[in-house]
Amino acid sequence: MQVKNELKMLFMKNKRLRQSIHSEANTALRNLLITQRAKLKLTQRELAEKLNIGHSLIGKIETGDRRLDIVELLEYAHALEIDTMDIINIIQKTQNYLPLLYRKNI
Repeated sequence: MQVKNELKMLFMKNKRLRQSIHSEANTALRNLLITQRAKLKLTQRELAEKLNIGHSLIGKIETGDRRLDIVELLEYAHALEIDTMDIINIIQKTQNYLPLLYRKNI
């Protein structure tokens, strides 16, 4: 029973991380990826071919059903001709991005 309670407490501490796929920062990132794909006039299938992945994965990424790890994000950004510093800047400008330690000190 104690292990169950400890796991529950751990989950509650990391709840922000677990919800990050629906955060303002993640939404901004998805919007950037979608906008850039449209700007390059690429379909989801064409982008998938460029990345050598299944086209359904592009749809899942764009709808927020699937998160990108850092290596995948770099490859995705390269395929869309996005400077990775632009990604970092967009995420940092979102309201929900502020690190937890910083927020506690405001």
